[in-house]
Amino acid sequence: MKKTILIVVILAMFSWALYDFVFSSNQTVQEDEETSVEKNTITSEVKDNPDEEKAANTDKEGLNIGNMAPDFKLQTLDGETVQLSDFRGKRVMINFWATWCPPCRAEMPDMQKFHEKKDIVILAINLTETESNLLDVKRFVKDFELTFPILKDEKTTVANQYQIQPIPTSYMVDSKGRIQYKAFGAMNYDLMVQEFEKMQ
Repeated sequence: MKKTILIVVILAMFSWALYDFVFSSNQTVQEDEETSVEKNTITSEVKDNPDEEKAANTDKEGLNIGNMAPDFKLQTLDGETVQLSDFRGKRVMINFWATWCPPCRAEMPDMQKFHEKKDIVILAINLTETESNLLDVKRFVKDFELTFPILKDEKTTVANQYQIQPIPTSYMVDSKGRIQYKAFGAMNYDLMVQEFEKMQ
């Protein structure tokens, strides 16, 4: 009698385990199928709208290649207000520099030559807060005979916006306002021209 009860209990437990295993497997398969359908729907929507996805990525403002360059507004040494977005339709080189920085001094003649020979807008942003005085900047511009705009970042607001660490740092921005190249350190004339010619 006890053996019979024990066998019935074991068979009942085995049957329950088997039922539970089969039921949970079917449920997992069903969930996987539903997830797969959802993924296919999402993938299909992305494929149907690739231009929208691309536009969303390229119109994003940021500091990575392909991002829209963050807009800014600064004054020149002459007191004129300059805004980056005013130059949409032109290729722009944004350069962060200071008079006390030897690599900045080294690249300035090449930047002037680049400005004279190519159809490029150069916005040379001086980290004015780091300078001992503004006369040093004016003297520097005169000594190097610079003719492109020198912008004053008096509170390093734009330098912080662009997360500038080493100087000089340069950004090459295409005619649509997108960053196409970043240089951490001095650029020479040939490199400037090479990156300029890659841009639209």
